[in-house]
Amino acid sequence: MATKAKPTDEFRDHISTIDEQGKRLWVYPKKPKGKLYNYRKYVSYVLLALLFAGPFIKINGLPLLMLNIIERKFVILGVLFWPQDFFLMVLAFLTIVVFIILFTVVYGRVFCGWVCPQTIFMEMVFRRIEYAIEGDYTKQRALDKMPWNTEKILKKGSKWAIFAFISFLISNIFLAYIIGIDELQKIIIEGPMQHKAGFGAILAFTGVFFWVFAWFREQVCTIVCPYGRLQGVMQDKKTVVVAYDYGRGEPRGKLRKGQERTEGDCIDCHQCVHVCPTGIDIRNSAQQLECINCTACIDACNDIMRMIDKPEGLIRYESEEAIEKGTKWTFFTPRVMGYTAVLTVLLTALTTLLLTRDEAEATILRTPGQLYQKTQQGHIKNLYNISIINKTNHEMPVTLKLLNKEGTIKVIGSDKLVLPAQGIVEGVFFTEIDAEQLQSMNSEIEVGLYHGDELITTQETKFLGPAK
Repeated sequence: MATKAKPTDEFRDHISTIDEQGKRLWVYPKKPKGKLYNYRKYVSYVLLALLFAGPFIKINGLPLLMLNIIERKFVILGVLFWPQDFFLMVLAFLTIVVFIILFTVVYGRVFCGWVCPQTIFMEMVFRRIEYAIEGDYTKQRALDKMPWNTEKILKKGSKWAIFAFISFLISNIFLAYIIGIDELQKIIIEGPMQHKAGFGAILAFTGVFFWVFAWFREQVCTIVCPYGRLQGVMQDKKTVVVAYDYGRGEPRGKLRKGQERTEGDCIDCHQCVHVCPTGIDIRNSAQQLECINCTACIDACNDIMRMIDKPEGLIRYESEEAIEKGTKWTFFTPRVMGYTAVLTVLLTALTTLLLTRDEAEATILRTPGQLYQKTQQGHIKNLYNISIINKTNHEMPVTLKLLNKEGTIKVIGSDKLVLPAQGIVEGVFFTEIDAEQLQSMNSEIEVGLYHGDELITTQETKFLGPAK
């Protein structure tokens, strides 16, 4: 059997959804079905449940996830992060980036087809509503060409109304991940007039989501999202992608009843093209910008192969190298092992820092413009300003103690500083140390912050004394 690839790379000169005049070609994908599509549905149900339940789940009184950029307050898995923890956020971001690179190197764009929120909402929510109201791809195309009449107005109107409602729900959930579910409930209960900024944000998000899922659609993946363009850098011929086995499928030819077949297994039925949500022909190449590895073409091709009594897998998850050599893909490559080692180091460092992270963070500075004072007992006193951030969700009375020298600390106005939950407290205190313990004009002292008998953090500062 002759083997050949696509004779021309013309498809790489333009995006599949743009015509020669630069106008958009609307994609009408056929309703997918099959084993992999069912698996994707189950994954989407779990992820959607987690997404909508996330704002209501709390750990130690804190949200599961909250990224409040406005107030610079971030909560991840019930752990509160402040701007002072920025290095942890950077490390976590680097870990995620390395994971995405490693995952893409090995499994290609599986994330895009199975986990990406854009794909899940578009293909598993909005597109399925469209199929239910307007019918499959041929009926949708006919409806769009139809002049405006009662049927078209009812179908389009009901579809857009449902799209708008779902977009409104998504915008509320999206805002809950930013400001927290408690603040969102205040906006809902107290009304938009009391929370104009919050209500305006909900309407803005609703408009964006409606526009994306009702009109912009697959162009998010092909034009906006940088991940599809980066895949060409991160993937190689060993990467597992949705690939067409041209060695088995070529040359293509229509199936003719009663004639002996001399062509390849591909009968050129175009079912893989009809179901593609981005409008590409997977037979051109496994490495295409628009391909999100959604597996719809695999299900469609397998269905045809069963009908003509041919083995499944003409289109399948495989590496380009394995397709060329007629072998199975290899998981362990030097590149994969290298990324895995880096990822392991980053995860270990991040986990260690999170586990050893202090519950509070203090800044102690000598009061500007103040010299030391000498007492009648021969002790030296310094005045300090202190600022403490509480990184927990509970109130903490804090006492101050000297750790590396004998002496006393007296907080002005109170014996203890009371840290409000998720808050900051500031205070002023005197530190008194026997002059005989001081070896220089600027001595290092270490102050411990205690919650009861528990040492929660320490802070070093300078203690000014007489010259020796």
